[in-house]
Amino acid sequence: MSTSLAPSPQKRQRIGRYRRRLRPESGMNSATVLMVRLRAGFWSHLFRLGLVLICLWAVNWSWQFIQSYIVEQRSNVPFQEPQLLDIHLNHNALTPDNIEHKILSLSLSLQEPGLRSTPGGDPVPKPFTIGIGEPALYIAYRLENAGLITDAELFNLYLRVHHLDRHLEAGNYMLSETMTIPELAAALQQPSYEEVVVTLFEGMRIEEFAELLEEHFVLEAEPFLEAVRHPQTLDILADYDFLADLPSGASLEGYLFPDTYRFPIAADKPDLIIAKILDNFARKIGVRSLEGSRTGLSRHEVVTLASIVEREARVPIERPLIASVYVNRLNGDCTAETGRPFLESDPTVQYPLGNAEEGWWRPIQVEDYNRVNSPFNTFLNPGLPPGPISNPGLSALEAAYEPAQSVYCYFHTSDAEGHHVFARTYEEHQQNTLRYGRN
Repeated sequence: MSTSLAPSPQKRQRIGRYRRRLRPESGMNSATVLMVRLRAGFWSHLFRLGLVLICLWAVNWSWQFIQSYIVEQRSNVPFQEPQLLDIHLNHNALTPDNIEHKILSLSLSLQEPGLRSTPGGDPVPKPFTIGIGEPALYIAYRLENAGLITDAELFNLYLRVHHLDRHLEAGNYMLSETMTIPELAAALQQPSYEEVVVTLFEGMRIEEFAELLEEHFVLEAEPFLEAVRHPQTLDILADYDFLADLPSGASLEGYLFPDTYRFPIAADKPDLIIAKILDNFARKIGVRSLEGSRTGLSRHEVVTLASIVEREARVPIERPLIASVYVNRLNGDCTAETGRPFLESDPTVQYPLGNAEEGWWRPIQVEDYNRVNSPFNTFLNPGLPPGPISNPGLSALEAAYEPAQSVYCYFHTSDAEGHHVFARTYEEHQQNTLRYGRN
């Protein structure tokens, strides 16, 4: 029996179907087959080209991002690139700023107890002023010196972590030592009261200061006058060394430094206003504190003499010379000419006569020299008056502390601008009076 090696019809049918699957172009002419193969290759190459373009765009974007960041760091200009990712909006981005912030936050969290502690238990608010342009760390150390915080570095760290270090507002605040660091940081975002600018002029007396403060709605005149006339009732008195030798019963006349101030409107008590003025006096006189004058005068006597010089002198350059006339009289160098150790200063007669109705410095007559019975009247009382008669400026204070050296015992007004001529003898003084008239 012979055996055929040819496949059966069923097997041939299966092989044909398999071949057609392997060769989809079977049964097509050569042009159709070429088109099919070209189409398949086109889409394959287009896909690959797209991947290459995406990679190139990613590399280009990354390079622009790096360049922009480097430019920002070098020029310290805020990072602004609208077509790129804003790194400040992504707090999880691995950037130097975010890494630093996370380190600072960790450091702050380790000092959490310090944030809740307070430097003291006195709830009475204290005035605190932030000047324009003061940096956060400088403010922090000023707060520490004022006793409002115990750790300036921790306060500054809290501000940086919470992005508050650039948002501290210049102005006046009322802060207490019972406030925590977070409470202080929040309070310093908004000044606590509205301010007004007030100029207190040289030579004014305390009543004139009181009127100005009331006119500018800072404080009513009476509470202010009550406080400055009785400074022993003020809690702040002990804070000022230059008031240590203030005589019993003396007012603050002479120690309220004339200057331009920023005061709060509707201050609730005079201590705040007085403290600001006395702080200025302390800064102006400096460490010298008006002690050790070669005239031998005490600090209070220097201020008293300066208050007289301020009222007498209208030309600043003459103040040391006018002060020297009074010092010569105090030392007895002029007794042979004057006949008595009296200062004979007109403003010391005007001072007790002054009032709101007729004026605080109304003109006087010759008869007033002997008519006004007051310890301030230096025509009736030898030596300096019991206290200042006005509030002198720095020039007058310096003139009284270090007067010129002269032999003069008299001076007389010589023109409408307030210049003076000086004389050693009474005879010379009489000639000046005849020449320039009695003013």
